Amino acid sequence: MSTEKPTSKGQGSGPARNEEITSGMGLARKTSVVGGMTLISRILGLLRDVVFARYFGAQLVMDAFLVANRIPNMLRRFFAEGAFSAGFVPVMARYRESHDHGEAREFIDAVSGTFGIILFLVTLVGVIAAPLLVLVVAPGFVGDGGDLDLAALMLRFTFPYLFFVSLTAFAGGILNTYGRFGIPALTPVILNIVLIAAAVWLSPHLEQPIMALAYAVFIAGVCQLLFQIPFLAKIHALPRPKWAPQHAGVKRAFKLMVPAIFGSSAAQINVLLGGIIASMLPIGSISYLYYSDRLMEFPLGIFSIALGTVTLPYLSRLWAKEDKTTFSQTLDWSLRLALLIAIPAAIGLFALAEPLVTVLFFGGEFDLHAVQMTALALKAYAVGLIGFSLVKIFAPAYFAREDTRTPVRMAVIALCVNLVLSVGIALVMTRNNVAGPHAGLAAATSVAAILNAALLYRGLIRDRILRHSNGWLPLLLRLAFANAVMIAAVYLLDRPLEWWIAASFSARVAWITVTIIACAAAYFATLVMTGTRLSQFRLRAK
Repeated sequence: MSTEKPTSKGQGSGPARNEEITSGMGLARKTSVVGGMTLISRILGLLRDVVFARYFGAQLVMDAFLVANRIPNMLRRFFAEGAFSAGFVPVMARYRESHDHGEAREFIDAVSGTFGIILFLVTLVGVIAAPLLVLVVAPGFVGDGGDLDLAALMLRFTFPYLFFVSLTAFAGGILNTYGRFGIPALTPVILNIVLIAAAVWLSPHLEQPIMALAYAVFIAGVCQLLFQIPFLAKIHALPRPKWAPQHAGVKRAFKLMVPAIFGSSAAQINVLLGGIIASMLPIGSISYLYYSDRLMEFPLGIFSIALGTVTLPYLSRLWAKEDKTTFSQTLDWSLRLALLIAIPAAIGLFALAEPLVTVLFFGGEFDLHAVQMTALALKAYAVGLIGFSLVKIFAPAYFAREDTRTPVRMAVIALCVNLVLSVGIALVMTRNNVAGPHAGLAAATSVAAILNAALLYRGLIRDRILRHSNGWLPLLLRLAFANAVMIAAVYLLDRPLEWWIAASFSARVAWITVTIIACAAAYFATLVMTGTRLSQFRLRAK
């Protein structure tokens, strides 16, 4: 079959061409749409974690579920959100830009069939080898406590989620390429709703209540995939799967995916390494890292991941058209926005770690000790939030150029640093009986993320892919001063942990809300008073 024959430019329009991002305003609008949808998902995700904390706390059964859920989710980041986006979206964008709609459909059909069969085989192996996988990612579970057996049993239900959610990501990649960002961003809401329902209504009726969460993960995966199908049909892009590994587009996409498995998911590998070591630490360490990581992921998902999701297909089309000037301008604009949001978010998470954890999780099975240990880990993760955010901004600049090898080299360096620091810190803290050795693992993960972002940035500057616009020095000075004012506001309004524990739930919610609003107002007001204007964060690309 012929798959590489280009047509005249513009023939790749197909349905929904008018929905594409064609300007800076379009890019900002789509980012706000994805960010808004993601905000809904993240709020429900926080509610889900509150339910988890109240029903299951930070105990052995919760540690076991988190291990069983982490394995397919880590692979999801590799196959779906990381490698698949890096391999499929740029090639799909090129097909839309240089081929007609029929050839683009043929490419979609070939990828869906080939990718789907490979995913099915991986899922089958995962279900069969569940005990071995748990042993690899949580060696500390070996013993008489039942951790290994319980986690392996749950993994047999959670692992198939990889198959369904990866195909969901494939569907989302198609929709994103056609300019439909809202539905893929809203889809994760389904997972949160199903998990909350299972914890509240199903778990009390089971002999082993925690199994309700494993069942819910499987059900949510099926529902997420089915949810996207009508929207694919609407744009005439519903796949008709066929096994076609020799298709030129499939070969190109898979060639990009293999190295991107590591390059785009360094942060998740870092979290995994931390989880392996955490399984050897006191009971609850895995849960502390989970709850703190979820809080750190809240601002990361709403803004940085949303921005990276929108810019990848846009940058891919710019590179296909050899518009390097707009490509660089888009990166520069993304970096400005990332620093505008990520720096105060990191400071806020660090300074308000204990109040946030108390307001959201304290009560039921989640006691004072759990609050203190989770807050320690959150502070450590907050240090790396800027690094995590910038990786989401810089990585698409490589993937859009179909360069997945360079991020691999950088990710490997970051991974090695994370591993050495994690083992070293855990050993030192454990031997010296320092409280909260798990927080050292979070700190190592943050250092690795910052290093990874720095290496990606250096590569973009060295290759002159990213060229900074004028006005960066004054902007950085204004950001530094505004963040200093915000820090002062945080410490002026914050209360001691004892107050947060003793206060009623409504009082906690009211005061944390006042604190966050007041600090945000101080930050943005200071920016305005020092001369910062919205126009400085406007993408002027045409």
